[in-house]
Amino acid sequence: MCAKVLVVEDDEAISHLLAYNLEKEGFSVAAVADGDDALTAVDEQSPDLVLMDWMLPNVSGVELCRRLRMRTETREIPVILLTARGEEEDRVRGLDVGADDYVTKPFSMSELVARVRAVLRRTAPALAGDVATFADLVLDRQTCRVRRGRRDVHLGPTEFRLLDVLLQRPGRVYSREQLLDRVWGQDVYVEVRTVDVHIGRLRKALNCNGDRDPIRTVRSSGYALDETYAG
Repeated sequence: MCAKVLVVEDDEAISHLLAYNLEKEGFSVAAVADGDDALTAVDEQSPDLVLMDWMLPNVSGVELCRRLRMRTETREIPVILLTARGEEEDRVRGLDVGADDYVTKPFSMSELVARVRAVLRRTAPALAGDVATFADLVLDRQTCRVRRGRRDVHLGPTEFRLLDVLLQRPGRVYSREQLLDRVWGQDVYVEVRTVDVHIGRLRKALNCNGDRDPIRTVRSSGYALDETYAG
């Protein structure tokens, strides 16, 4: 599953350039033009990384980064700041509010893509390769196979995608709406309770031998892989 990047850039030409090059490298990209829309997009789309300009209308990139870090549900989303500011004091300020990296304009697209991949390797390693693991669970994206311990787990395509999303960030609670977006897509209308049905099927397949259930239900919120699960 490709990583989802939210681009926050008010310069339309730069925004299109970023989106084009990131999509060419295999990323899923959404783009907005100001900080207010970015906050809404983060809540609705749950991106894996936010790439934002420092100077934005309404809410600056630095302020936006600070707000993301203050909220429990968004504090772990990695942020890369783009800016024409090159002074050391400005770079320190950006990092102090929680940015994971800082890229000064003008920059090469190859360098920027490399920075994006490097940050994702640190913050969401399950997105950086073909194999994702958690405790005794192993998901291979290339072969579409899942194993639990020494046992093959047979999943339908929807359950496979659900598990892939949960494996990307163990412990993170995904709402049903976020899972609908990531697994079924934004352009498909599916009832929210459909998520519960497929989570039930995923649990049945994972736990058919009476194994401990690694999926935690968070009342009124959604689902997460349990970080305390030890297999």
